Amino acid sequence: MDLGGGWRAHPADGDLAKRFTSEAFGDDGWIDVTLPHHWRTHPGLAGTDGPVLYRRRFAYGPPGPDRRAFLELDGVFYFGDVWLDGAYVGATEGYFVPHAFEVTDALAGRGEHLLALEVACPPQRDRTAKRTVTGVFGHWDATDPDWNPGGPWRPIRVVETGPVRITRLRALCVEAGVDRGRLACDLALDVRGGPADVAIRSRVTAPDGTPLAADVRPLTLADGPNHRSFALVVDDAPRWWPHSLGGQPLCTLEVVVEVGGAPSDRRTLRTAFREVRADDWVFSVNGERIFLKGTNLAPTRLALGDATAEEVAADVRLARDANLDFVRVHAHVGREELYAAADELGVLVWQDLPLQWGYARGIRREAVRQARAMVDLLGHHPSVFLWCAHNSPFAHEREPGEPWTRGRLVKLVATAALPTWGKQVLDRSIARAIARADQTRPTVRHSGVLPGPGEPGTDAHAFFGWYHGSAGDLARAVRRWPRAARFVSEFGAQAVPTTAGWMEPPRWPHLDWERLARHHALQLDVFGRRLPPSDAKTFEEWRDLTQAYQAALLQLQVEDLRRCRYAPVGGFAQFSFADPHPAVGWSVLDHERVPKRGYGALRDACRPVLPMVEPRAGLVHVVNDTRVALSGAVVEAVVDGRLTRWRGDVGADSIAYVGTVEVADAVDVEVALEHPAVGRVVNRYPLLALRP
Repeated sequence: MDLGGGWRAHPADGDLAKRFTSEAFGDDGWIDVTLPHHWRTHPGLAGTDGPVLYRRRFAYGPPGPDRRAFLELDGVFYFGDVWLDGAYVGATEGYFVPHAFEVTDALAGRGEHLLALEVACPPQRDRTAKRTVTGVFGHWDATDPDWNPGGPWRPIRVVETGPVRITRLRALCVEAGVDRGRLACDLALDVRGGPADVAIRSRVTAPDGTPLAADVRPLTLADGPNHRSFALVVDDAPRWWPHSLGGQPLCTLEVVVEVGGAPSDRRTLRTAFREVRADDWVFSVNGERIFLKGTNLAPTRLALGDATAEEVAADVRLARDANLDFVRVHAHVGREELYAAADELGVLVWQDLPLQWGYARGIRREAVRQARAMVDLLGHHPSVFLWCAHNSPFAHEREPGEPWTRGRLVKLVATAALPTWGKQVLDRSIARAIARADQTRPTVRHSGVLPGPGEPGTDAHAFFGWYHGSAGDLARAVRRWPRAARFVSEFGAQAVPTTAGWMEPPRWPHLDWERLARHHALQLDVFGRRLPPSDAKTFEEWRDLTQAYQAALLQLQVEDLRRCRYAPVGGFAQFSFADPHPAVGWSVLDHERVPKRGYGALRDACRPVLPMVEPRAGLVHVVNDTRVALSGAVVEAVVDGRLTRWRGDVGADSIAYVGTVEVADAVDVEVALEHPAVGRVVNRYPLLALRP
């Protein structure tokens, strides 16, 4: 029974929290709301940080003989306390973690019931020592810091089972060879009413419904919690590939527990057969090495529960259309539709636990629990290729709109370079828990940590041309510190969006700069150095300048990283893809998904086969990400009308040096490759001002 729809809600004022669970309590003056929701999206609750109280009456008859009833809450943001008919049921913590409570006895004595929830999502006042696992929803410089995502944002329902319930099914692909595949199934079961003789029936079916494997296991289970593990072997299992390497055959896994020959409970998952390996940040899928081109994916909306399934899936589709191999789900766990779309479209997923920047020491146990829950929730998705325990584990208190002072920078550099509790204890504990739960994928302790004392380093966040240096400095940094540039997972620049009516352009140049900086991510101090608003006569001129700069920076830096493929760079992720709300951010798609110029630049720079001109020295290369060798390819470079032509071979999954052209003081540069396998691929350089 779905318990969404009409509820009553009220902020937890005074002593309401002590009285609202009573059936005799009158809620006539409360606000009518529709669940699931985030409470800030309702006008009557838009100004509260909670807690918020919820009540709903519903009719539900007593469960039948040998039947059990459970109250399931798919997602409560962030803490929840639950009462049924005035009796306390239990507590929840973790916005993406599903919770279930048995309510068989509570439903047995009557047909009318009252469900009451108290939901809290407390703002973290000390952002160097946060206590909630909310990632970008709790602390990020690309969103509105005053937003509160609190509320029961996912469905609530009552479900029934027989005497044995499947409380967890974790399914992992442990083998995906040419001849066979193997799924490891980890089952948690709960028995009520004494020991039970059961049969666990499992089967795997192909995308067309053809049976691939079946298994029946008779067992005797003890009263209470039980745990069983088994493997399903599939001969000639169809293998799942990233979209650039092959198809995406998705299989169905069904597990049924039977008691007395009748089904008691079942779970069904869509999964696939594929293997992922990493060697010093160079990844392979099913034994095929792949240079990974990706982006950082923010939540579809700040009110994540309000996004439609189509909107969630569209972001993955737009990433694939931009020639990207993967999305990094940046410091949050997304909606199920995101991962389903990635599975279907062949887009790989780098999955972060929702941890970002600094945390209190008391969070370790809860973070470890939620990390295991993340694996349970997402482990069956073939698109997920990497787990990351903590993004940017550096404590800082800077608020959006505030400049980076010297003192703040010194503190940040110190925490980045020296051992800290967050990096050495918290992150290590979480990564260990993830690796124990899932040994089929690589796990990294954190993101953005450079090599240092006692720290081998991971991937790099390299905002050359924005926070520091010039856009061309990224290539120099890669050559100078190859150990720190094995994978560049964040780089880019902010740009004013195309959909900008909310910025009130008619007020130019007297925009509400303070509001834009505080609530809409605008980094005015950096714009003042890079692209000062005072240099533009109109808002439109300034917007176009910022988009042109972002596009040129992305083209240059993506090509610089591709020139360093596998030596030392294993891949990259541009920051970021799409805004979750109106913002002047690093995204290449604004909150309405209208492209900035950067989207086209990213798409074109990530084409599988690309001729390139290095704008500092005029070196001409061709990069070929495909598995097809280009024999006898023709490359033409035109510099200010002067044509140079070469002919030669470009190997599969390789980069080839072609020659050199003179680009000093050039204003019009174009390079093209022609081959029957790919047609004619043209690469233009409209802005060479970033080449220093």
